[in-house]
Amino acid sequence: MKAVAENKRTKNIGEYIIYMYQMEDLIRAYQLNITDIHQYVISHYPVSNSEKEVTKKWFEELIDLMKREKVEQVGHLSIVKEKVDELAQIHWSLLKKDIAYFELFSKAKPHILDLILEAGEKSPGHEIQLCFNTIYGLLLARLRGREVPQNIINAATAFGDLLSYLNKFYLDQQNQKIRNN
Repeated sequence: MKAVAENKRTKNIGEYIIYMYQMEDLIRAYQLNITDIHQYVISHYPVSNSEKEVTKKWFEELIDLMKREKVEQVGHLSIVKEKVDELAQIHWSLLKKDIAYFELFSKAKPHILDLILEAGEKSPGHEIQLCFNTIYGLLLARLRGREVPQNIINAATAFGDLLSYLNKFYLDQQNQKIRNN
């Protein structure tokens, strides 16, 4: 599971963020109890025993972080929020200089505005966080077999296009940093 997260972090930052949201929720579902997570999740994961130990240690570190950051019940780890905020910075930069990105944002903007109005005082902070919340919410609804309103499906599609573009730009930046070092 740790290896999956690391792979996603280097190949698709959006998938990494969603995966980490899932891991936070998994930890919460087991009430931050590493014994239960090991017994019911890690022990059934199809990897070697040494990889299971690495995974258990990773979960222990995540649990410790969640406790220290006081996100045991709700919220996200700072290591994940930093990536979302980094994508938001790229988003705001691209809006000023990239016409293709601006056009994608223009398609997503009506959905963003609708969802911000719907959220009221519980607004997530910025539009990129809203995009991730919507996509993750859609994923959870589908996993639970719930019917999803068409406006949310349309919003998630537009947000997915936006986040895909941001992912490509983000990965290009990361590769450029590696080449410069």
